[in-house]
Amino acid sequence: QEIRKVVQALEQTAREILTLLQGVHQGSGFQDIPKKCQKAREHFGTVRTQMESLKTKFSTDQYYRFHEHWRFVLQRLVFLAAFVVYLESETLVTREAVAEILGIEADRERGFHLDIEDYLSGVLTLASELARLAVNSVTAGDYSRPLRISTFINELDSGFRLLNLKNDSLRKRYDGLKYDVKKIEEVVYDVSIRGLNKEATVGGVGEK
Repeated sequence: QEIRKVVQALEQTAREILTLLQGVHQGSGFQDIPKKCQKAREHFGTVRTQMESLKTKFSTDQYYRFHEHWRFVLQRLVFLAAFVVYLESETLVTREAVAEILGIEADRERGFHLDIEDYLSGVLTLASELARLAVNSVTAGDYSRPLRISTFINELDSGFRLLNLKNDSLRKRYDGLKYDVKKIEEVVYDVSIRGLNKEATVGGVGEK
């Protein structure tokens, strides 16, 4: 019961961060990206406090006994942390960096930790979000962003190909990555056909 209460609070904070970051998909949202990321990082302060509370509700050797309770919200928080880091630096966040943002451990031996499959699930959700961002970038007149997203997603896809995914739900999520790659390629192709990519190279990022 106590674990459920903390998890509900975490879900609420995750919803607030998601609502905040969804603003980047709006036309004017591109100008506000640094401000939105800063605000999201403040919310992650709340997440760390809530995680501290969660850790006190059971002994660490029972992590996998209760894992199902927070698995979904943890994956969502990984995605949100990965999205913030991508928006800030256009790089992939490491599992260690996510664990630090969330105020938990990266290593299983050290207590409440970020399970590798939860990390990978969150990263795959990021891919879908970036596919959507690629489409909305073109609408907002930012023609170079889809090209950069395409490079990033292709590298991500190559990384996942090296993994031997045994987990069924993770495998299904990975299958979705192929559609994200395809969707982004279509956006890039459309931009190229219309000659907008030349405009992107000449005009610089975000200029029309």
